[in-house]
Amino acid sequence: MNIIQEFDTITAIATPIGTGGVGVIRISGDKSFEIISKIFSKQNPEPGKIAHGWIFDVDKKLDEVVVLPFKKPNSYTGEDVIEIQCHGGINVVKNILDVVLKQGARMAERGEFTKRAFLNGKMDLSQAEAVADLIHAKTRNFAKQSAKNLSGVLSEKIKQIRAEIFEVLSKIIAGIDFPEDVKEPEYSYLIEKFNGIISQIEEILKSAKSSDILRQGIKIAIVGRPNVGKSSLFNTLLDIERAIVTDIAGTTRDVLKENLDWDVPITLIDTAGIREGEEVGKVEEIGIEYSRQAAEEADLVLFLYDVSSGLTEDDKIIYDLIKDKKHIVIANKVDISPEKSGKDNEIMLSTLTKFGIEELKQKIKDFAYNFSVEDTEFITNSRQQNCLRQCLNSMKQSLEAAEINELQDLISIDLKSALLALDEITGEVITDEILENIFSHFCIGK
Repeated sequence: MNIIQEFDTITAIATPIGTGGVGVIRISGDKSFEIISKIFSKQNPEPGKIAHGWIFDVDKKLDEVVVLPFKKPNSYTGEDVIEIQCHGGINVVKNILDVVLKQGARMAERGEFTKRAFLNGKMDLSQAEAVADLIHAKTRNFAKQSAKNLSGVLSEKIKQIRAEIFEVLSKIIAGIDFPEDVKEPEYSYLIEKFNGIISQIEEILKSAKSSDILRQGIKIAIVGRPNVGKSSLFNTLLDIERAIVTDIAGTTRDVLKENLDWDVPITLIDTAGIREGEEVGKVEEIGIEYSRQAAEEADLVLFLYDVSSGLTEDDKIIYDLIKDKKHIVIANKVDISPEKSGKDNEIMLSTLTKFGIEELKQKIKDFAYNFSVEDTEFITNSRQQNCLRQCLNSMKQSLEAAEINELQDLISIDLKSALLALDEITGEVITDEILENIFSHFCIGK
């Protein structure tokens, strides 16, 4: 894909809307230079050189700006691109966007700049998806890993595997089409090559689970009866006073959620105390139901009880609700009483003195980090993983056929299927529906 596609000229605000130091309006398309010449105090800005001046709406000055002009194909999208850097006030960037739209550009759709970059051959589809991952990265680690894909780590590996499959397929087809001149490859050669290719695909898929965790993170719900210290623990783990803490039962009526960056993204959930009885009002009853749902959906449950009261019947009822899930038992308020319940996987804790907090954090990390971030060479999303699995299945069928000396004409069918699956990853073969689905998850302006 080295031919520049023909598109109309688009524009969008490329920075978050709000008050900030700098706002960026991006223009891409054949009319980019024409538009900037009509609204910028310096006519015909030279590509590759930063220009400083004023943006005008007819004869009215809107803002003092810096303009970055890029001439196709040397730009992000592969088209003529103008980036206007202005002051970051919400009304400033909107006023400049409006004047750009008046001059003939249209509003860009979600991800349209990156979609054009893909369609114009500036990046393959796996790199385009890495752009979205970078934008939406919830942790620094995932941002670093996504940057590796943007640099082409995954696409280069896919191209290497594809080249190996294509080489084998070419030899098979040559042997079938020109039997008098070219011998079909030996089955021992096919078996060796297929095993090597299968190993490489399986190596990428080994990182699938860690990729999903780095991308989506884990949900941790804190559950227990009222007044056992759930909100105190929530605040302590966040290191902020996020939840209201009192000694009144039922203070927490709703589910509170906050995000933590502990190398993997963690969603910490503080739930309403679970209890029964006539004193439970309608609002608290709804909160308790939300608590049950949160516990059910969580990847890890922190079951908290008041060690000074011992493990009560109400505690046991709640524990029975979550005992089959991944959980950690926490005996809180050990500053009052040091008695343990005797349950396995139990941590002694005091949210008041912070005793046991570091041990709890380590337990949580042991659960979350059941892989090495540094050893996660390839970051893949569910679409890419499905394509890799399709390719793997086709290669395994090819291997089975080679092991029983099946007709190589039939083996070639599975090899072609394997190539198609890999081409979907890089975007060599892709449908409009898949493209629309991928880029609809981007933000406008990227």
